[in-house]
Amino acid sequence: MRRRTGPASGAQAERIASEDGPGRSVRRLVDPRSLRWKIAFGVAAAACAMALGIGILVHGTTESRDMNVGSGEAMRALESAEAEFRGAQPAQPSPSGVPGYLVGNDVPDELRDRLGSEPAPVTWYDDRKPAQGPRMWAAGHVDGTVLATWVDMGSELRSLQALDRHMRYAALATLAVVIPLTLLAVELVLRRLRRVARTAHRIKHGDPDARTRSRGHDEISEISSAVDLMADALQDRLRDEQRFTADVAHELRTPLTGLVTSASLLPEGEATDLVRDRVQVLRALVDDLLEISRLDAGAEEADAQPVPLGELVAESVRRTGLETRVTVSGSPVAETDPRRLDRIVTNLVLNAHRHGAAPVEVSVGETTVVVRDHGPGFPSEVLANGPQRFRTGAAERGHGHGLGLTIALGQAHVIGARLTLANIAAGGAVATLELPGRSPCSGTRA
Repeated sequence: MRRRTGPASGAQAERIASEDGPGRSVRRLVDPRSLRWKIAFGVAAAACAMALGIGILVHGTTESRDMNVGSGEAMRALESAEAEFRGAQPAQPSPSGVPGYLVGNDVPDELRDRLGSEPAPVTWYDDRKPAQGPRMWAAGHVDGTVLATWVDMGSELRSLQALDRHMRYAALATLAVVIPLTLLAVELVLRRLRRVARTAHRIKHGDPDARTRSRGHDEISEISSAVDLMADALQDRLRDEQRFTADVAHELRTPLTGLVTSASLLPEGEATDLVRDRVQVLRALVDDLLEISRLDAGAEEADAQPVPLGELVAESVRRTGLETRVTVSGSPVAETDPRRLDRIVTNLVLNAHRHGAAPVEVSVGETTVVVRDHGPGFPSEVLANGPQRFRTGAAERGHGHGLGLTIALGQAHVIGARLTLANIAAGGAVATLELPGRSPCSGTRA
């Protein structure tokens, strides 16, 4: 039997403890797949899209206004130029020394093409020559002659560029404020979700009393309430199972006692030996069920006392009647419950012989007992989830009732020890029992 229900095994306890440790928190913080960054990226994309839309709208509106203003100034300049041209007055030079208007062939070809034969004046925005700057041209026919004038649009262009630059700066500043605020707001939500996840993990790994106890009326509170209700229902089912196991074991105890007595009165023979063997197996199963029911109910308490660890383990191995090599380092003394420690060691050795392969070795250290076999090792699901009752982890049927490791794990929990299961690369399974150290007042280093 190589699975578990009840208290978490050592490997599982370490995994549970590390699930929300600093390393995982750092990985979650920098992981772009996390919900935190997905929301932050979404908000940033929405803010950029909004800034881009507003920027395009403002840019287009401002540019249209500048074009209208430029066209109006060019048309007014054209009207002044027509008055000068009709009055045969000399052209008034512009501040730059360039004449205020152009006549005939001096008018740019593009502007004359736009004007064509239409009598109405036209305007044209010319930005082909960056060196001289953009100009707004106005042209019309005056007494059959093409007359054109222009106004400089450089200041409007520079104002529009400055507006675009300031909008970009404003968008970056907005993102610099919005993203941290988004991360902060998301963290408050994720903290509640992680609390629900931690509660679910605790329930999964053998803590049926874990609850979120969340208050509120939002969606996360609904999820928390659902997890709590699920945990309540699961705990009720577990209690019903425990009561059923205890009731069945107690109900079987009385007829089993009569069956044992009856088997002892049978005449000697091969059939009698077979019946007695099966009765003993049934008796051991009922005893294991009663022990598990007590462990599940939390009715077991350790009676700790100083014991010679090496001698106790050697005696436990000897009583199994199986060929097992025991190695003791020094003269270790442990403060523990000898009866429960004997039960743990016996179950580990029996499990190694039943599911592993010889040689089976037991090593005793200062506060550790290691049981190793040279078989195929523990199944992967046992290492991941721990042993479970009535699950042997073997392909064959009839190789035990699957309670040995479950009882060993439960008894280790009672005496405050840690039982870990692992495989060796060279082949074989290893069960390591780590006992609590002795307190300083007992005269031994803790």
